[in-house]
Amino acid sequence: MSDQSTSLIDPKAGSTANIIYILYLANIIVGLTALIGVIMAYINRSQGPDWVRTHYRFQIRTFWIAFLVGVIGALTTFILVGWLILLLLLVWWIIRCVKGMQYLGRQQPYPNLETWMF
Repeated sequence: MSDQSTSLIDPKAGSTANIIYILYLANIIVGLTALIGVIMAYINRSQGPDWVRTHYRFQIRTFWIAFLVGVIGALTTFILVGWLILLLLLVWWIIRCVKGMQYLGRQQPYPNLETWMF
């Protein structure tokens, strides 16, 4: 079912991508589920219709940007600015996941994949 016209009516087309978004959000409480999610995104990034592939690319970028900013935030917590960085990272993470889930629910590709914001 890699044909885009067939998968647009397939409700299961983005189910793996949706699970990854859920794992990303669960990472806020559980921890390490984002690592499972990014591995799943790497495994599935060449599968599915084009609009789902954009979500996998977006999820991979989200993970690595968050990892980089998280390391910077953790390293700067001793001068207190790190706590602000980590708080903003948390808000950023939630917004990106929710927006991704909204586009996925509408079976639309994620627009503007290369942005660091939303």
